Amino acid sequence: MTKVALISDNHSYVGEDILQHLNDVDQIWHAGDIGDLFSINSIEKLALFKGVYGNIDDHKTRLIFSENEVFYCENAKILMTHIGGYPGKYSARVKQLIKIERPDIFICGHSHICKVMPDKAHNLLHMNPGAYGHHGFHIIRTILKFSIEDKKVLDLRVVELGRRGIIT
Repeated sequence: MTKVALISDNHSYVGEDILQHLNDVDQIWHAGDIGDLFSINSIEKLALFKGVYGNIDDHKTRLIFSENEVFYCENAKILMTHIGGYPGKYSARVKQLIKIERPDIFICGHSHICKVMPDKAHNLLHMNPGAYGHHGFHIIRTILKFSIEDKKVLDLRVVELGRRGIIT
């Protein structure tokens, strides 16, 4: 069993409110819009870290992270990109990626809306952790935490980090 924290859209923000929720996981996956690379320095040291760049990320971030990541965790094939859409509303690029890669789990960020839903047409689980940064239109900052065992997502929960714009 692998414990995972799925994060996205910090837009250069990092604070104790996020760090305290990442100490008990084996892997941290970031679905893009990192911003300043300094903002993930402490996060990358906590667990195995995987990430993709997002639309706000500069050339330095794009040298380190790719647009798409395809990897396996507990026999589940994961496809992660920043801008992805939702089941029934994927971009042409993402539809093609899903068709080629045939993932068990598709992860994206960008919308700042936390949403997990099955995609029956593509036989996958769609996951978007929302945003944990303070920039954007979202009201509550969120991440997802879950475990994966034998291709199954278990113990899925949304962690609410407080209201956007209120830094304690």
